[in-house]
Amino acid sequence: GLYLYFDSTEQILLEILQMEAEETDDIFSENITEGDTAADILTLFLKEQKKELLQKNTLTVAVYEYFFENRQADKNNMLRKQFDAGVRVLEKLIETGIASGEFYCENPKGAASNIMYVLEGMKINAQTFGISEKKVDEQLLYIMEGLIID
Repeated sequence: GLYLYFDSTEQILLEILQMEAEETDDIFSENITEGDTAADILTLFLKEQKKELLQKNTLTVAVYEYFFENRQADKNNMLRKQFDAGVRVLEKLIETGIASGEFYCENPKGAASNIMYVLEGMKINAQTFGISEKKVDEQLLYIMEGLIID
């Protein structure tokens, strides 16, 4: 029955990824209130990332497998787009935190890219050899400590 709506398993996977991205955006934006600071929003973002890192998700393995195999064919790589969008959002968030005096950072774009690379690396580790909640907390705390002014 699925093939009445989709032409291939690839199309199904890409649709699922799009729906997951929209759901993540909804969860994140629904939890932001008007009075939240940049640090509050970054904390919320990192908490959502932690949830994703700690859940056993076989879809993540399938997604990486698909993009490893189809990296040349997919000029509109959805993973790359999501990564780049995450960098842009984090960069703006860091800039906002700098402007409000919450954060100190000489290179917001570099810091945002670094955060996304750390999160992406932890996602791969979580799916290949596992990652403990303690390890996730340590890395996320390290990210926050690198930005927040005492």
